[in-house]
Amino acid sequence: MSFSMTGYGQSAVQYGGYKIQIEVKSVNHRYCEVMLRLPREWAGLEDTLRKLVQSRLKRGRIDVFVNKEQDGGEQAALKLDQAAVRSYIQAARELQQFGELEGRLDINQLLSLPGVMTVQENGNDDDPEQWRELLEQGLGEALTGLLEMRVREGRHLAEDLRGRLDHLQQIYAEMRRLAPTVVEEHRVRLRQRLSELQDGSFHWDESRVGMEIAIFADRSNIDEELTRLASHFEQFRNLLHTDEPIGRKMDFLLQEMNREVNTIGSKANHLALVNHVVEMKAELEKIREQAANLE
Repeated sequence: MSFSMTGYGQSAVQYGGYKIQIEVKSVNHRYCEVMLRLPREWAGLEDTLRKLVQSRLKRGRIDVFVNKEQDGGEQAALKLDQAAVRSYIQAARELQQFGELEGRLDINQLLSLPGVMTVQENGNDDDPEQWRELLEQGLGEALTGLLEMRVREGRHLAEDLRGRLDHLQQIYAEMRRLAPTVVEEHRVRLRQRLSELQDGSFHWDESRVGMEIAIFADRSNIDEELTRLASHFEQFRNLLHTDEPIGRKMDFLLQEMNREVNTIGSKANHLALVNHVVEMKAELEKIREQAANLE
């Protein structure tokens, strides 16, 4: 089973008068990079949550967003800050004496001043460790949703890659068929040219011609490259049936395929073979772009 590195998952839990929303997004990345954005009071849980993500995802850039807000269904508890009230009243008296001003603070004015009334935090929020199990549960649910999406995307990618690999093997079969004809065609062309040059005063040496053909045959032989290509194709197809992360292995195999195809292109003194090399390189580039999305 192949896994895409692109995915999204979310979850929401309610506890202690709060609603906790967790979102997880992942995109392509060479390694496993986890970025967490948590409320400040839960900073101590960052390492625990990062390890949970890394235990389930092997590659990709993963962004985790945790948002905590007061549950709208519950009435917020307010607390009067008596010290702040006394400070405001004392400041008003001093201002009145200093400027010989008239007037006095009333309740409505006091209630509108900053810090007079504060939201009473739920006692469960005092200790971040009490939220560990809840956050792990919520993050686990979000990761499950993300993985389901990555599986679906991975299936589509794998199907596309199999089709492209089939196309590569069709090109390969044609290259394999043409390979033995290269030397014979060169032999025919060489003899034809020599015959055209022969005017009675020029005689070509059969042994020199044979040596020339033998040298050409050695230089243009692509049997080893074709054999290695066949092996790479088989390994690539096998990777599509494994449950392990395969992106890096595919990248390596594609580099090796490109190397063999480039060598064939440099050796092949044959127009049809060169055309197949160009076609195969174009298909390999498309495969590389798709494989870059796999974990």
